[in-house]
Amino acid sequence: MKKAIYIILITLVSSFILSSCLTVEKKEYTFEFTGPDSGVLTVKYYNIMSSTEDGEDMSEADFAELIKTYYVGDQLEQDYPLATGIEKRLFEEDGVLCSEVKISFDKLEGARLYQHSSDGPYMFCVKSTFDGEEYMASNGEYGGEIMPVVFWRNKEMVLRLVTSVMKQDESTVSLLPQYNKWKEQE
Repeated sequence: MKKAIYIILITLVSSFILSSCLTVEKKEYTFEFTGPDSGVLTVKYYNIMSSTEDGEDMSEADFAELIKTYYVGDQLEQDYPLATGIEKRLFEEDGVLCSEVKISFDKLEGARLYQHSSDGPYMFCVKSTFDGEEYMASNGEYGGEIMPVVFWRNKEMVLRLVTSVMKQDESTVSLLPQYNKWKEQE
């Protein structure tokens, strides 16, 4: 049954020439250190949506892309090539589709963190992220628009960051209905 669903999803994606319009409302990053340069980065994607293209609902194709490329595909492994392990899950929360990705790393670069020296702050560049993210909140210090970097004291063991990507409006379509259909067929 899972193979049939997978083949249908691949066919759907292949039949659409238009690029993916996947987006999320916000992303929550949590970096938890287990050693001096190692730990687990958990990224929660809150309210996964599809953007309409010229008023056309692309949610079926975008959900297929989500499954094919991110959930069973290796896009996250490509995005985090220095990760030592990646776990993924999709779930419903507060009436929206969410995803959680846990990325194990044994070097700061594996989680896209930077530290100039061992006694310097941890740093994360918000503008270098992929989805046009904007800083919302963190337990660190944000450098602002001129320096879009979050700085955390080097003694912190848990670093938190929340970014906004896109507000849900009439140009977006929730992927929760497609997820519920997919879950029923599993």
